[in-house]
Amino acid sequence: MLRPLLLALAAIEILAPDRLVTRGERLAFENPDVGRLRPWTLPLARLEGVTAIWLVRNREAAWPGIKPLLAVLGLPAALQPRAFLAIALETAYENPDAIEPKPWVVPFTRVLGLCYLAVALWPGRPESPSDARIDHP
Repeated sequence: MLRPLLLALAAIEILAPDRLVTRGERLAFENPDVGRLRPWTLPLARLEGVTAIWLVRNREAAWPGIKPLLAVLGLPAALQPRAFLAIALETAYENPDAIEPKPWVVPFTRVLGLCYLAVALWPGRPESPSDARIDHP
């Protein structure tokens, strides 16, 4: 159920990143029409969509490398959500100081960071016998 949803969102991110970003701005900013995207923001959104599709399709092989990345992103988002948000806005916008996030954005950033940490620290499924590699002489 989650896999088709992730694939659909990734496809939207690849095909129409501008619409997705505009919708996100309207949802998260008090003044959504003020932000000026940096030239690389939409191409990076497309790359994120391609990466998401690859990760969904190669979940088992990619998972060990993704967990540390989630921890690296989750820890600062959970501990310093305002600073994390400021860096994210600075990365994506030419005028981050002009953007006013809605009141729920900072607490949501902290919760998202905690979720990333929980996923990164979750032990995962134990290896099943069918997953074990069998070497024959």
